[in-house]
Amino acid sequence: KVRNEEDFIKKLDCSPDQHLKVVSIFGNTGDGKSHTLNHTFFYGREVFKTSPAQESCTVGVWAAYDPVRKVVVIDTEGLLGATVNLSQRTRLLLKVLAISDLVIYRTRADRLHNDLFKFLGDASEAYLKHFTKELKATTARCGLDVPLSTLGPGVIIFHETVYTKLLGSDHPSEVPEKLIQDRFRKLSCFPEAFSSIHYKGTRTYNPPTDFSGLRRAVEQQLENNTTRSPRQPGVIYKALKALSDRFSGEIPDDQMAHSSFFPDEYFTCSSVCLSCGCGCKRSMNHAKEGVPHESKSRCRYSHQYDNRVYTCKACYERGMEVSVVPKTSASTDSPWLGLAKYAWSGYVIECPNCGVVYRSRQYWFGNQDPVNTVVRTEIEHVWPGTDGFLKDNNNAAQRLLDGMNFMAQSVSELSLGPTKAVTSWLTDQIAPAYWRPNSQILSCNKCNTPFKDNDTKHHCRACGEGFCDGCSSKTRPVPERGWGPAPVRVCDNCYENRGIQLDVAEQPSDEEGGTLIARKVGEAVQNTLGAVVTAMDIPLGLVKDAARPAYWVPDHEILHCHNCRKEFSIKLSKHHCRACGQGFCDECSHDRRAVPSRGWDHPVRVCFNCNKKP
Repeated sequence: KVRNEEDFIKKLDCSPDQHLKVVSIFGNTGDGKSHTLNHTFFYGREVFKTSPAQESCTVGVWAAYDPVRKVVVIDTEGLLGATVNLSQRTRLLLKVLAISDLVIYRTRADRLHNDLFKFLGDASEAYLKHFTKELKATTARCGLDVPLSTLGPGVIIFHETVYTKLLGSDHPSEVPEKLIQDRFRKLSCFPEAFSSIHYKGTRTYNPPTDFSGLRRAVEQQLENNTTRSPRQPGVIYKALKALSDRFSGEIPDDQMAHSSFFPDEYFTCSSVCLSCGCGCKRSMNHAKEGVPHESKSRCRYSHQYDNRVYTCKACYERGMEVSVVPKTSASTDSPWLGLAKYAWSGYVIECPNCGVVYRSRQYWFGNQDPVNTVVRTEIEHVWPGTDGFLKDNNNAAQRLLDGMNFMAQSVSELSLGPTKAVTSWLTDQIAPAYWRPNSQILSCNKCNTPFKDNDTKHHCRACGEGFCDGCSSKTRPVPERGWGPAPVRVCDNCYENRGIQLDVAEQPSDEEGGTLIARKVGEAVQNTLGAVVTAMDIPLGLVKDAARPAYWVPDHEILHCHNCRKEFSIKLSKHHCRACGQGFCDECSHDRRAVPSRGWDHPVRVCFNCNKKP
C-alpha cells in the first residue's frame, strides 16, 4: 500500500531525518504476535489489529512507528496458517528479517518446538546465502558507514508458558541461552547469521501476560549500537524495496514439500538448461544486471540445440577464452569476394585476436581438421530465451544462394544479364596472376571477334590471354605453369608451339602456388558453381530444398505466417527469417540485416521481431 519513500515516511508519521531501528516479530499463527507488540511498545493500544476470529488477523506485513524508543515496529503474518501463495509469503518473512535489527520470536507452546529452531536455522542460512550481497550493494548505494550486512539481527525468543517451568529455572547454574544452542546443534541448524540469541520467558499463572521482562530486554538490545546503528527511514524503505525487487517472481507450488522453510528455489533463478535439465545457480532476476546464467554441472551435447561452441586454442593457451564461429567468409573479405572464394568450398574460422585461424578451402591440400589443431570444443548450456547456437557451416549452401541473389541484385544495375557477369567476376577472383582479367578481354586474342554479353571467354592456360571457344578448343599439359601432368585448355598458337619451352619466370611464391591450386579447385567445382550460378535463371525452388540450413522450419510444415497468421497460398509466398528460421509472409519479413551468429555477414531477410533484437 506504500507507493514510494515519501509515502512510507508520511504513513509512519516520523521525520525523514530521524534515525531509527527496526524490530519485527515472528511466530506461529494464533500465538498473539500483534497483541505482544501492542503491549510491549504501545502500552496496550490496539495499533496492530487483533481479533478473536479463526482467520489470520494480520495479512502481509504491517509497520508502525514508536516515537518513544525511536523504532519501526513490524508485524508479520503467522507461520503455519492457512493462506494462499504460501511460498511467496514465507519469502516475504525473510525480506523483513533481513532489514530488522531485532527479531522477536513469540511462542506460546509449553515446550519449545523444533519448528522454532528449524525456522531460525533456515532463515540464517538463507540470509547468508542470498541476502548479504544484496544488502551490501544497498549499503554502498545509500552511502552508509556501517554495512547492513555484516551481521543479521539479534533474536529474542519470547516464551510464555502456563503449566511448564521456564528454560533453565530448574538449576540456577544452567543458562537458557546455552540450552538453546544445544538444541540448535542437535538439529544441526546453525543460526550464525544472527548477532545474538536471547531467551526471555514468562510464566502466566493467571492472565494478563506480563510483558515487562520482554520490554526491558528489547530496550537493552536497542541501546546496543555495536553491530547495527540506527538509520533514516528512507534507507529502511530502500533496503526493503531492493530485496523485494530482487527476489520477486512466481514460485512453483510443487515446492511446498520442502524440508526447509526457505529453500534455495525461493531465491535462485528458475531457468533450466533445455539440453541437460540443470538449473541456474544464480539469484533471481540476475539478467537485469546483465549477468549470464550459470550452472554447477557440465552440459551434454544435444543435436537438437547443437550446443557445441568452438574456442580459439592459441588464445586459450594465453589465458583468454574467445569463441570462434565457422562461417563462409572472413569479416575482412568483401561479401562478393568472400562468397566467391569460399562459399562453395567450405568455411573459415576467424578469431578476433588471431585473425583467420583456419580456411577449410585449404583442406583439399593437406589441411588438418580444425578441431585437432586450432580450436577447442566445449558443450554449453542452452538456456530458454537465448538465441540457439547452430553456428556451424551447415547453412553454407543457403548462404551461397542468398549471396548469389545479393550479387545478382548488385550486378543487375549493369546492363548485361547477371549470370555471365557473376561468372566472369568469380573467375577473375580465383584466376592465376598471369591471366588477363575478364573485364579487359573485349575480343578474341586470335580472330579478334568482339565478345557479346553472353559469350563465354576462355583463358589459355599457357599464355593467359582470352579466346573464343573456336580458337582455344585444344588441350595439352602445362606443367611449367603449375597445372601438373593433366591436359588443360590452350589456344591454337600455344598448342602448335608445344615443343618450345615457355620462358616462364621462376616465381614459386606461395601466393602464386596458392592461386593456381585454388584455380584447380575452381576447375573441380566449376560444375557445382555453374549449377548455382544458373540457378538464378532456373527457378530457385529446385535448388532451395538442398540448401536448407538445419534450423529452418521445413516448407511443408509452414501453413501460415508465424507473425500475422495469414494462410499461405499460391499468391502469398513463404519466406524464412534467417535469424530464427520460422516462416513469414513478405510483409512481416521485409527487413534486411546481417546475422553474424548464424554466419550471414551481409544483409539478409529477417522477420521484424528478430530485427528488433540488439
